Amino acid sequence: MEISEKNQSFVYHFGEMGSKWGFNRTVGQMYALLVITDKPITANDLAGTLNISRGNVSMGIKELQSWKLVQVTHVPGDRKEYYNAIGSVMDMANIVFEERRKREVDPTLSLLRNLLLDTPETDSEIYAQQRMKDIHDLLEMITNWASELQKLTPEQLNTLMKLGTGVTKLLSVKQALFSKKETE
Repeated sequence: MEISEKNQSFVYHFGEMGSKWGFNRTVGQMYALLVITDKPITANDLAGTLNISRGNVSMGIKELQSWKLVQVTHVPGDRKEYYNAIGSVMDMANIVFEERRKREVDPTLSLLRNLLLDTPETDSEIYAQQRMKDIHDLLEMITNWASELQKLTPEQLNTLMKLGTGVTKLLSVKQALFSKKETE
């Protein structure tokens, strides 16, 4: 399977980004190729196009399936398995966020909750526990906010994103108005 130089550039870059999102470079490249390919492709096509071993493709497919990012399809009369990316780009973002939350944020929140149950005995423990509570509260707020965002349709999310700078300006005006009233 041949891909253009531009598509190849995207696939390689996506691989590098994948390592920052929680999966290795090769898995990121495989996923990128599946995302930009309009038809399901075989493991052999993935291996040949990305110049990686068939075994590496097999392990990568299992990883992508564990993230719920790819699905297997079959072509009538062909015994090979074909793979394609699941859903839209918005679906992909939601899945990656949800999986990262489960793998990274939830265990951190659990640890913090357990640590916050202990009664601090020294001033340094009181200080440390307050900082841990601040981290816990921030992670809870971000997680709740992100969960609400995931409930929005792509159109609603797009509208919200466009409102972003307007909301910032509105909050600045509100702060300026209330600051003046407090000083009077």
